[in-house]
Amino acid sequence: MKKVDKLVLDAFIGPFLITFLVVVFILLNINMLKYFDDIIGKGLDTDVLAQLFFYFAIFTIPTALPLAVLLSSLISFGNLGEHFELTAIKSAGISLVRVLLPIFCFVVVLTALAFYANNNLVPKAALEAYSLLYDIKQKKPALDLREGAFYYGINDINIKVNKKFPDGVTLKDVIIYDHRKNDGNKDVIVADSGKMYTILNERYLKFELFDGYNYTEGAANAREVTGQKGKNSESLTRSKFAKSQFVFDLSSFQLQRTDKQWFQGNRMMRNMQQLDADIDSMRNEILSQRLSHYQYRPTYFRFYFSKDSLVLPSELVRHKERRDSLERLKYVDRTITQTVPVPDSTPKAITRPDTAAANPVASKAEAPKPDKPVNAKKEKKKEIVRNRNSKKTPFKSGKESQKSQATTQKPPARGVGAIVTAPKKKILSDSAIQAKMDSLFQKTPDQRVYQYAANAARQVKSQVSNANAAIENYEKEKRVFEIQWHKIIASSFACIAMFLIGAPLGAIIKRGGLGVPFLVSILFFIVYYVLTMQGEKLAKQGSIGIIAGVWLADAILFAVGLFFLRQARSDARLFEADFYNVVFDKVKVWASALRSKQVKRV
Repeated sequence: MKKVDKLVLDAFIGPFLITFLVVVFILLNINMLKYFDDIIGKGLDTDVLAQLFFYFAIFTIPTALPLAVLLSSLISFGNLGEHFELTAIKSAGISLVRVLLPIFCFVVVLTALAFYANNNLVPKAALEAYSLLYDIKQKKPALDLREGAFYYGINDINIKVNKKFPDGVTLKDVIIYDHRKNDGNKDVIVADSGKMYTILNERYLKFELFDGYNYTEGAANAREVTGQKGKNSESLTRSKFAKSQFVFDLSSFQLQRTDKQWFQGNRMMRNMQQLDADIDSMRNEILSQRLSHYQYRPTYFRFYFSKDSLVLPSELVRHKERRDSLERLKYVDRTITQTVPVPDSTPKAITRPDTAAANPVASKAEAPKPDKPVNAKKEKKKEIVRNRNSKKTPFKSGKESQKSQATTQKPPARGVGAIVTAPKKKILSDSAIQAKMDSLFQKTPDQRVYQYAANAARQVKSQVSNANAAIENYEKEKRVFEIQWHKIIASSFACIAMFLIGAPLGAIIKRGGLGVPFLVSILFFIVYYVLTMQGEKLAKQGSIGIIAGVWLADAILFAVGLFFLRQARSDARLFEADFYNVVFDKVKVWASALRSKQVKRV
């Protein structure tokens, strides 16, 4: 490393570390001010507050790094220009680009570290910070009894204290309403004085009361036993005590942590790999919704356009094939069949399972049947039935033959051997079908038909609108995840854009310290922040593309940085009054020459 490179790096790294810590502190305070009301008064421990501040400090890294690079580059090169060190380096024949090279390499390494932090550390810190913040919001405020007012923080307990002594323990004129029985104000404790403190790691609140009464209102025990409850069945019990102790549960005041899996779906808590999976799932949902439009179209149009053919788009065809292939994988038989080799000396007829299933009759016929014992009585009955069926009927003439034909034409009784034939349907000719349809169309529809058609149309409209709304929601979610995916990279490359603005601008201004560099850096940071927010907003709305919306700020600042670099190489005096006076004089000369030409033409 040359001495020039060491000089430039020493001038940059020190201000960078200081400005980075200052910027993180400022951004952390800005974020914490938004949740000030949710944190103060909850009685949080120091370790809980330290965890919250630490996670939010990591969460501010994507915003703090570009601003720190801009401010430190302005300060470092402003100091070099103010002390004429930059002029000496240029007089030695070293160009400004060569001077910027070591810091540029350092900023490139810093960009890689920023990308690692944005992709790995920031999502985890955001998950921890916002889950802890949610639990803090759900936590009840700390126990704070005020004089002359009822305190309702403890579940089913109302406490009023007329005077609290400076030690925070001694009380005067204590009234406690116990509502744990959910029966109204029927249990009241009144004491002249007392002490209040927590026990067992602040899990319970203990009262030591002196010179008081305990009033309890309830049904008389004798009447409850006999079942006699009338209008005056309530009783009042008053007990006096010189000293009594009461303990109340404070478990609701403890910080209860929620499972973090309920917060993991937010875009800020996902890295690039998880965002890729989310984008792919959103894309599949959109294609499935679109495919359902084409599949259910015949149900929407039952008469008109029912026979029209509609070609599926190529992306839907690929999605359908992929989805069908995934569905078929569920039903693939994954059992492994082992084949046992048969020796050649003993050939045997092997029946395959698939052929046996395809031809069950043949398999049954080829299978040997075992010998069954013969039942003589059953065989004799079967023979008698066969003989009756085989007897020939004698010749009958005249009416007897007609009667016999009529009896034979009757359907046989259902039982063994009876065959039931269904009556044949009358087949209509084409002309009869056409006449029937014409008669239906010529019939004037009544109110019921109109109502049915209107209901069907409303149902189709509702289904289509719901499907379109679902597709629109999935599109919005997909755009949000895509914006976050590009934002992880864009916020890292913002360090390079800010360096290209800060270093040449510091060389042009030639003023160190925190005055002018701080104002200039704040100005450009506001421009960067506004462009980033506006681009993301337009990208979420779908007005512009995702890449254009997210990378808009980086592209504009990168172009501005190249412009300042060109001006710094030519030693332009952009921030001196003489420069603008010369430009103004040139404009005046050009305007007067133009005016004189117009007068000559006239």
